[in-house]
Amino acid sequence: MIALGGVIGAGLFVGSGVVIASAGPAAVVSFALTGTLVVLVMRMLGEMAIAYPAVGGFYEYNRLALGELAGFLTGWMYWYFWVIVVGLEAVAGAKILATWWPGVAPWQFTLALMGLFTIVNLLSVRSYGEAEFWFASIKVAAIVAFLCAGALFALGAWPGAGERVLQLTAHGGFMPNGIVPVLTGAVAATGFYFGAEIVTIAAAESAEPEKAVAETTQSVIWRTLVFYIGSIFLVVAIVPWNDPARMARPYVSVMEVLKIPAAATVMSIVILTAVLSALNSGLFAASRMLMALARRRDAPAPIAKLDKRGVPLAAILASTAFGYVTVAMSYLSPDRIFAFLVNSYGTVAIFVYVLIAVSELRLRRRLEQEMPERLRMRMWGYPWLTRLAIVAMLAIVAAMSVIPEQRASLVFGLVSVIVLLGAYALRRLARVSPAAAR
Repeated sequence: MIALGGVIGAGLFVGSGVVIASAGPAAVVSFALTGTLVVLVMRMLGEMAIAYPAVGGFYEYNRLALGELAGFLTGWMYWYFWVIVVGLEAVAGAKILATWWPGVAPWQFTLALMGLFTIVNLLSVRSYGEAEFWFASIKVAAIVAFLCAGALFALGAWPGAGERVLQLTAHGGFMPNGIVPVLTGAVAATGFYFGAEIVTIAAAESAEPEKAVAETTQSVIWRTLVFYIGSIFLVVAIVPWNDPARMARPYVSVMEVLKIPAAATVMSIVILTAVLSALNSGLFAASRMLMALARRRDAPAPIAKLDKRGVPLAAILASTAFGYVTVAMSYLSPDRIFAFLVNSYGTVAIFVYVLIAVSELRLRRRLEQEMPERLRMRMWGYPWLTRLAIVAMLAIVAAMSVIPEQRASLVFGLVSVIVLLGAYALRRLARVSPAAAR
């Protein structure tokens, strides 16, 4: 449920309309292309996580396979991604709540949400897991109900569906704007899938890490594809892709076509649940990654300490603090600092996936030679599928440089990496200086 909850976010319910409005019904292909890459990365992670179950997950794998610099970059990029998500989701949740209670200022809701989920994560790992289980359950139940209702409508079995018009080819064909928007849509959809990998971090704190990872990486793959591709297919089949008003809230529009009462309110509740789930997961993922960084002295060592309940108190508070900074920037500097953070974090996610794939390519070879008994889950078509995934992800990065809407994200993402390279150089100097003094 943690893995599924991490993937099914507000991006699916709201952001998918942007891809559909550009690519038309062929947006299904956009999501299928990106989903296939995520499936391959999850399989790679499953292979490595079963062989090397560890807090920090792929940060440790990248460090082991590619050295200190790769580990440093992966860990801090991943932490950076999630602390930005924490701030973004807190702001998004506050906006939804403000529409229901307009008398309360949005910033007050934002602080309340940040405080609530800081407390949830500080209580125990179990409290985080319980909260995420119920949030994910609501999202999964909503998607399943959506798929069932939409499928019945498409088949003509839904009440009042006799006058239905399937929209797949009704407005300029299945691919009305050609192949380019389909490919650019695949680039935009990349960030929507990010989050499934949290399971490899959470599994390290479960009772049976290897079993948890093996079972989850298998199930999350096909469920993610069904939920994403299946629901997007129903959206483009039921709602005209070229209706801007409807594409601004695609899932609500489908529910309105199906004549479901209070469709907007129901979907607002589901979206709020998705937002709160991402906030909860973001704090968990960021704190565990920061703890792993501290254990390797890539972050201040005291951050790695656990309290008597096994909770990384300092790591959670440090991650929350940056979340508060992000929230403050959303109100104080929405057009500059906050815009930079929003534009940079998505590209950073792709860089993390590329490093994961390169690590699997190297670790698999080492495992086959030294510990073949640890290979209880294997990446399909190794090494060719791994190499293909790397090439495809690098192609996405290259495509961002020529897509006007994505160019800023690429530039800001590269700036973030340059900053981290500078931080790594300073860290190396700090380690060398005491030795030179002696």
